[in-house]
Amino acid sequence: MTSVAVKICGITSSAQARMAAAAGADAIGLVLYDKSSRHVDLDLAVEIKNALSKNVLCIALLVNAEEKFVREVISKLSPHYIQFHGDESPNFCHQFNYPFIRAVRMSKELKMAKILASYKPSGGFLFDAWHADHYGGTGHVFDWNRLPVNLDFPLILAGGLNPDNVGSAVRAVGPAMVDVSGGVESSPGVKDEHKVREFILNAKEAAPKR
Repeated sequence: MTSVAVKICGITSSAQARMAAAAGADAIGLVLYDKSSRHVDLDLAVEIKNALSKNVLCIALLVNAEEKFVREVISKLSPHYIQFHGDESPNFCHQFNYPFIRAVRMSKELKMAKILASYKPSGGFLFDAWHADHYGGTGHVFDWNRLPVNLDFPLILAGGLNPDNVGSAVRAVGPAMVDVSGGVESSPGVKDEHKVREFILNAKEAAPKR
């Protein structure tokens, strides 16, 4: 076994979910954010999750959702993790008593120590490139040297990853998981099977064996 997991985010159909799982994905991400080009509604999300085998994690990505909708996602979808990818406060994220991942958008003004001390996400922190107008899916790589060291949480690396650079990312950062969306697409929301397989293979081959 290798020591890095792979998440294919922005899955938009059951067929794509099955393809990603067959290619070796450890997790898929469903974007329940209606301003995203990869948005799926809750009913479709449930359909996609039901198409997955039990050994593939389902992660629901939310951006500044209202409390009522978060509870609806938990009730109807029951994802393995909620991924809070917006400006949600620690109190907001923790109030649900539900496993979550906290996304950290790497802005220049980011106060890393404060963020890491304020949230206790059981699924870890996901580090992504910052963009003023977009919450994830930017296709941009950030400076990996800015990442925290001496981790006491799972580190998930996102931001501009693709089949060509994921091996270097895994070797340089040693993340628990890598997360990709646009880097394995033929168009927004449409995953390319060849790119998905190449991404997963390159990530796994670069990871230390355990």
